[in-house]
Amino acid sequence: MHSLPPAISVEGLVKSFGAVRALDGVDLEAAPGTVLGVLGPNGAGKTTTVRILSTLLSPDAGTARVAGLDVVRDAGRLRARIGLAGQNAAVDENLTGLENLTLVGRLYGERRRAAQARGRELLERFDLTDAAERVAKTYSGGMRRRLDLAAALVARPPVLFLDEPTTGLDPRSRMELWVTIEDLVADGTTVLLTTQYLDEADRLADRIAVIDRGTVIADGTADELKDRVGGERLEVHLTDGTEPLEAAWVLGGMAGEPPQIDGQTVRLPVERGSGAIMEAIRRLDEASLSVDDVAVRRPTLDDVFLSLTGHAAESESESDVEPELEVAA
Repeated sequence: MHSLPPAISVEGLVKSFGAVRALDGVDLEAAPGTVLGVLGPNGAGKTTTVRILSTLLSPDAGTARVAGLDVVRDAGRLRARIGLAGQNAAVDENLTGLENLTLVGRLYGERRRAAQARGRELLERFDLTDAAERVAKTYSGGMRRRLDLAAALVARPPVLFLDEPTTGLDPRSRMELWVTIEDLVADGTTVLLTTQYLDEADRLADRIAVIDRGTVIADGTADELKDRVGGERLEVHLTDGTEPLEAAWVLGGMAGEPPQIDGQTVRLPVERGSGAIMEAIRRLDEASLSVDDVAVRRPTLDDVFLSLTGHAAESESESDVEPELEVAA
């Protein structure tokens, strides 16, 4: 049985703006019906990548195919097979929710009645039916983002690009949008999601590409990337008055490297499934050392990003920020 070809395939993508090289040989691949998370700080090249893949910008070098079509040679045909929702909701604030979606349908060549029917269907799907006749400028931030996502789905595209879709949303709206994205993927949509939120990539992405300064510096599943940082770590939180140095000495034989001490917390690497918690409790009890809590913690994507880049995912400097991008003719 042959596997399906990738829904998104990118090789050696390069793009410069004057002296600034926004992309420097980016390679990406996404299987059909999955979420590819492109993770990186502001200015890493995420938005440039999305604009090239959505035919808004031409690359200087490299190739990219989306839904089996070349993003340069087949740009006209490809636009009918992709949806795009960016960081800012691209809706007309002076039109109602239904009018916005009907307009998009008409732009795709649908007759008015069919466009309105599709609009009502999407408003119901995104829990916006009660706001269908309200102008979009009265919508909350989360409602606008859902309307923008609905607009991107009017033509039922098999591939959807989401460029930092939850930026600026409150926690509840972010969670609601996450569930919506999960539902789309469950129905077979392929999603490329750019984000600088590590918890978002951890929750949604089947595979993650970490991009920094225009280059993919790591890719894999969330678990694979976490394993690159190291295995699990035992964290022992001691009660006040318990001597951390003594606890570190007692626990030292459990690991191949010395435990780390941070205030009343002692940390040391352990192997997965090694029964480390029970062993630590036994050793500490025999030494009459009291603890508040003992836990095993896996590395987070924050740890991964810091290890790979030397800085946090949200950091940026002027030299890293992408310039304003012109739309390709």
